[in-house]
Amino acid sequence: MNQRDLFEEEQRLFENLCSTLYLTIGFEQVKKNKGKPGIDGVSIMDFEASLDEELSQLRQELTDWTYKPSPVRRVEIPKPQGQGVRLLGIPTVRDRVVQATMKLLLNPIFERDFSQHSYGFISGRSQHQAVQMAQHIIRSGKPYVVDIDLSKFFDRIHHDRLIARMGEKVSDKRILRLVGIMLRSGVMIKGVVTSSEEGAVQGSPLSPLLSNIVLDELDQELEKRGLEFCRFADDCNIFVKSQKAADRVMEKVSQFIEKKLKLKVNQDKSQVAKSEKVKFLGFTVVDGTIAIAHKALQSAMDKVKELTPRGTHQTLETTLDEINQWYVGWSNYYSLTYYPAQLKKIEAHIRRRLRSRIVDQQKRKKHLYRKLIKRGVPRKQAGNAVFSNNKRWVLSNARAVTKAYPNSWFIKEKGQEIRSDRRVKHWFEVSQWISLA
Repeated sequence: MNQRDLFEEEQRLFENLCSTLYLTIGFEQVKKNKGKPGIDGVSIMDFEASLDEELSQLRQELTDWTYKPSPVRRVEIPKPQGQGVRLLGIPTVRDRVVQATMKLLLNPIFERDFSQHSYGFISGRSQHQAVQMAQHIIRSGKPYVVDIDLSKFFDRIHHDRLIARMGEKVSDKRILRLVGIMLRSGVMIKGVVTSSEEGAVQGSPLSPLLSNIVLDELDQELEKRGLEFCRFADDCNIFVKSQKAADRVMEKVSQFIEKKLKLKVNQDKSQVAKSEKVKFLGFTVVDGTIAIAHKALQSAMDKVKELTPRGTHQTLETTLDEINQWYVGWSNYYSLTYYPAQLKKIEAHIRRRLRSRIVDQQKRKKHLYRKLIKRGVPRKQAGNAVFSNNKRWVLSNARAVTKAYPNSWFIKEKGQEIRSDRRVKHWFEVSQWISLA
């Protein structure tokens, strides 16, 4: 598309937004991303049941400027290790359709000029690319990291500055007006609507693009200063050669963020340190190699515990199915690690939790004793383990139990309890493949 065609397309932004064709594409994106209902209680399925009518009404409201976005529904998501909560907002499905359509139209205008150092929510870029680039920069001789944490970034986005920034590239003022209306739609908390004079809803389809537009100004400033950095959304690491340079960069960049961008740097969480002490997107770079960050490993251990609770009536098959759904995605993401033992540690913990479940299912010691003997454990070894004073967790790691239920039992599905669940095999094969990669 040449410059003239691009200009004409940008002039038609609002007309395209009001077309049923584009709104239909927007709905398909909302449907793909799934999500809960907003304050009106209308689900994606409900909306789709009368799709033609809903989209026709949306088109008409947008065209005659009677469209009014609803306040978002506030939800709180607990942070790992009990570090407070993350505040998210859930717009109604109809509002998500409008935002998804607008994002579809605006992305090409802004993405083409975004910094090559920015990896978040940009077509063709990913978290893995950001981590690998960070590793490359560190290996080039810049081991010191300026890790800047923005305090409540989404809640502090300055509306006027954002609209003005967008106006530099969007000539259709109607689009800018609509973005402003969306930003000020408000938040419903426990039935009470609170106005939103600043900030963008974390969780809405348009917010990732808006956050990149805000922080692109930071990217340009860092590039102007000749600094090497990697940014994914509001997670930004800057790499320098020395501690002295890192301290200076931290001071100057923090001043720019707070005075120019009107954002707040969290001094407690921001730091200057060698790369092995800094977490970036769940990873850390140790001696030029990528490893899973300690906090990410601890979060995984906590997740395993959550998926294998004590005293549950859930079947082993169901537990394995839930673990499979989580672990395949988790291990695929963390497959960048140069240390397979980190993945094996999680897998060993999963197997021990499952053995503990098996032990607990035998309500009497004699039942567990017979079970172990049936599975080939010598009587004396089984008796020494079972008739000790050890509880289920210690027993789960006893030689008698690991001999009865070895790693191969999970992989080859020899146990009667799980032999019909083919997904169990997939889970352990995937995890082993990743560990050996």
